[in-house]
Amino acid sequence: MTDKTTSVVAKEADGTIQISLTVPWEVLKPAREKALAQVAKEAVVPGFRKGKAPVGKVAESVSKETLIRKTLADVLPKAIGEAVTEHKLRPAIYPRLEVLSAEEDKPWQIRAVTCELPAVELGNYKEAIRGAAKSKTIWTPGTGKDAPKEPSKEEKQQIVIKILLETVKINIPKILIEEEINARLSSLLERIEKLGLTLESYLGSIGKTPEGIREDYRKQAEETISLDLILNKIAEEEKVKVEEAQIDEVVKASPSFNTPEQRRLVASVLRRRASLDSLAALV
Repeated sequence: MTDKTTSVVAKEADGTIQISLTVPWEVLKPAREKALAQVAKEAVVPGFRKGKAPVGKVAESVSKETLIRKTLADVLPKAIGEAVTEHKLRPAIYPRLEVLSAEEDKPWQIRAVTCELPAVELGNYKEAIRGAAKSKTIWTPGTGKDAPKEPSKEEKQQIVIKILLETVKINIPKILIEEEINARLSSLLERIEKLGLTLESYLGSIGKTPEGIREDYRKQAEETISLDLILNKIAEEEKVKVEEAQIDEVVKASPSFNTPEQRRLVASVLRRRASLDSLAALV
């Protein structure tokens, strides 16, 4: 009987990755005991003071789901990390986890679903943008005759965005789109709750169904993810640089962003913005 977690990987055409993990009981048992000990510190069991009940009594009173969740929280980060290294994966998001089986004294079967970022082939996007530059004015209907108007910076950016989304096609992993949709829905629900409304009353006021709002968010998610990937690729190819002073300027306005991870995020946003600005200048 092995004491090592094993993994099998299956990849889909859109970049979705399914990692099937088999975690032996020899690995799970100490993690389960550790989880029980943690629960016991706060457990309230009839006949015992808080945190003083025997572990055996705590095991009888705590839910199976709680023990599974706490046990896997201790085991899975290492197991997933080893699978990523072994199969040379480059996951774009932390995997969604599904427990397939979790019986005592037996190996547990876990499914982890993630994805890798799709390849981006930019093609002749610059030619398409230069083509738009040949018509440098936007014609605005007037009361008498049409008058030419120089596009604003924002209008030029929208022209570039439209051309990029039409020119560069990307096969985005379904799970990446679903993550973005769920994030947008969560944000919407928070805003609705702050207004003291229910989801049903809000949707009724805008004439939408749950399915309709989700479909709207799907289109927005696809466009947002595609544009970010395209601009990241352009920034990479054009070797767009962001100075630390630029990042510092953003951090001044939002001090909570001053962590290594947040600074990398800010740098990425600034690179995309610089790429878009440079392309808008061509219009």
